[in-house]
Amino acid sequence: MTTQTSLMIQTRQLKQEVPGREEPLVILKGIDMEIYAGETVAIVGVSGSGKSTLLGMLAGLDTPSSGHVEIAGRDLTAMDEESRALLRGEMVGFVFQNFQLLPSLTALENVMLPLEVRGDINAEPQANDWLDRVGLSDRSHHYPQQLSGGEQQRVAVARAFASNAPILFADEPTGNLDTVTGEKVADMLFALNQEQGTTLVLVTHDERLAARCQRQLRMHGGELVEVPQ
Repeated sequence: MTTQTSLMIQTRQLKQEVPGREEPLVILKGIDMEIYAGETVAIVGVSGSGKSTLLGMLAGLDTPSSGHVEIAGRDLTAMDEESRALLRGEMVGFVFQNFQLLPSLTALENVMLPLEVRGDINAEPQANDWLDRVGLSDRSHHYPQQLSGGEQQRVAVARAFASNAPILFADEPTGNLDTVTGEKVADMLFALNQEQGTTLVLVTHDERLAARCQRQLRMHGGELVEVPQ
């Protein structure tokens, strides 16, 4: 178990409401949570329970109706969009269910992109190294449409880790993959996470994937409870 010495993510009374026909629809009901550096945490729950909404709030992709989200002691909810984007570039990597690769860029160029955005002059050799580590060095000049789903997700994993961000968010990272391919991607995700010492927070319907995390948090009716391990 990771020694909990450094608080990486914290929420305080995080709420999200959207307008409804008669009254507001409450998606998050005052979420309080703490995630420490190096932890692996799964957020589970049925569709519509608020998992992905919560993940978007934690990453600063969306703003809450009220409450606070802090990343390494910095309050996301007190920042404007430009400041949140800068913090995401510095602190956060993403792996999405639908891969989110740019179709006009090769595998290599997709992995290089976040490195180039932050001005890294060694973007290409670093991206090549990460593609090699996920077993795709021979596919580096292929475009996403020329890759299988599993290969596209491995490119997405390489892109996330190449940014060297201390936090990795994964939203259903194996959701669009068959069982065997999904397990291979999951093995890679956890192996690289262990090697890099990142904080991994993932949303998943896959109970086997969730069980590999140190902690499981279950969303139900907009509320969050810890699942006994």
